[in-house]
Amino acid sequence: MLQALRNKIHGWPAAIVLGVSVFAVAFFGIESYFVSRVDTYVAKVGEHEISQQDWQQRLNELRQQAAQDPNSPFTAADLEKPELKQRVLDGMISQALLQQANTDLGLTVSDASVRAAIGSDPGFQVNGQFSPETYRAVLAMQGMSPGMYEARVRSSLATQLIPQAISSTTLVSDADVDGFFRLRLQQRDLRFVELPRPSLTDANVPEGDIEAFYKSHIADYTTPEQVSVQYLEVKQADLKVGEPTDEQLHAYYDKFKQRYAQPEQREASHILVNVPKNATPEQQKAALEKAKKIAAEATPENFAKLAAENSDDLGSKRTGGDLGWLEKGVANAAFDTALFGMKKGEITKEPVLSPEEGYHIIWLRDARDGDAKPFAEVRAQLAEDWAKNEGERLYNERAGQLADLAERNPGSLEPAAKELGLDIKTSPLFGREGGQGIPADPKFVQAAFADDVLTQGNNSSLVQVGKGDAVVMHLAKHNPAAPKALADVTDAIRQRILDERVDTLAKQNADKIAAELAKGGDVAALAKAPVRTLAGVDRNKLGSLTDVPPAILRQAFTLPHPADGKPSWTTVKTDNGAYALVAVDKVVDGDPSKVEKAQRDALRGQMMDAMAQAATMEYIEALKAKGEIKIAQDRM
Repeated sequence: MLQALRNKIHGWPAAIVLGVSVFAVAFFGIESYFVSRVDTYVAKVGEHEISQQDWQQRLNELRQQAAQDPNSPFTAADLEKPELKQRVLDGMISQALLQQANTDLGLTVSDASVRAAIGSDPGFQVNGQFSPETYRAVLAMQGMSPGMYEARVRSSLATQLIPQAISSTTLVSDADVDGFFRLRLQQRDLRFVELPRPSLTDANVPEGDIEAFYKSHIADYTTPEQVSVQYLEVKQADLKVGEPTDEQLHAYYDKFKQRYAQPEQREASHILVNVPKNATPEQQKAALEKAKKIAAEATPENFAKLAAENSDDLGSKRTGGDLGWLEKGVANAAFDTALFGMKKGEITKEPVLSPEEGYHIIWLRDARDGDAKPFAEVRAQLAEDWAKNEGERLYNERAGQLADLAERNPGSLEPAAKELGLDIKTSPLFGREGGQGIPADPKFVQAAFADDVLTQGNNSSLVQVGKGDAVVMHLAKHNPAAPKALADVTDAIRQRILDERVDTLAKQNADKIAAELAKGGDVAALAKAPVRTLAGVDRNKLGSLTDVPPAILRQAFTLPHPADGKPSWTTVKTDNGAYALVAVDKVVDGDPSKVEKAQRDALRGQMMDAMAQAATMEYIEALKAKGEIKIAQDRM
């Protein structure tokens, strides 16, 4: 369920605090990184500890995301590298620093922002509307109370407060936008010549060179460590649920009647005037006077403007204070009572005081009456929902039995297989980077290479490899990493040495010609190859030049303008391993006046995000410089 929230909390603020470039990736859950659950830690930021458990959980989430997202900028295998593990920890440290900064600056996440995040989560909705009954039922299945979950959501949102505040003050001028389009729409005239690959006059490679290369590149010729495991699997899809009786459906309907009704709802906006914790009487009075002044000025026409200028709720002020549709029981009691006692279109004349936040000016924009549906009308939907709920119950029960039996008989899967009537399956050999089929799941791979399975020979704990899919495993075979025999790789090494020799000759030849061109030599005569000319090459149309090596085009747009009308020739290695010479003869900047307003506005937004990201990173680095940070490398 937390994944739905993670998918909502995304964009560059998330990428910054994670410290891992997952720009198109959803914001992975950060909700547990600020509560230390064990005494040991991998990092300590002030008094806040980042536990090994939290750090490993973060890595596991990233592994799962990498396996599921084909556009992920990293793979599950990358997350085994020390440098990426360190980047993940650095991101968690940044999160902790932002939390501390929130406290120092008196920034808090309002109840309204938490409500908005939870209310917009599709996992808590019925027919597109938030359902309190569904919300409580889903959390109960996960062993969480609403208070626990709301605290996690609040913690997640808290790391965005400062980045969003910085973003809201970032400005991009027309000159900045013009400068970008002058570059983006720039056209270049260029010449290039592709040099033929040289031939070797001596293709002999002494055996001593092959052996020396083998020893110095032994990692390239080593068969990686592999394992095969036996495993038992419980799938919800394989469990037979059966048909519900009318009695069961009526009981289900009575329990979850709210799901099959359109609850009474209110569409509202608000302006929050924050009252600091432990506020003095003077501060309380000042906040009330400010709230009364805003309430007196507020009209439906200017409410959004007043919210943007005055509201202390950072989560809603940028949208004019919009809270969306709310149901009874979602807001705190004071806010709820005021909201559901108003008439459509009304704005509170007196500010509403809510605990832990401050004074609200509320505008009731629209209202919906409740509308319950009778049992007969929703019977088909009830049967479907009951079957799904019963399937989840049976699955959880079955998975729990599997976990218990595997733990009670750690040396073998046979007792659990016999007790539950499951077949013991055997995976193919796979390495730490995973494999085909079920070993493609990073959680499955992590469990197989964990110490209790790989070294101690025990059954694993229960591993969730998908929604409604769980396994336990036992080591079947372990092949340690081992160097391949020199005789088996001699031919490959010989060819690699020859390829490197050819590459060295090609580079030397290209550099020699470039040096002669710098003295005024003729490119066609020196290169002894045809010279191609391209006029008016546009950055936006590079992809259409399929007959030109991409490396040449990339290089052409990094070269300086011709000096005194004379181009500078440079060398570039193409994607096929050959070398080319390239020069720019003319540069014509783009004309920003020809760009449509919508395009300019879109770019301005992107530039604001980029500039805000850079400013936030600088802010985080400043926090790191003055903060007390300890990293336990031996626990990583």
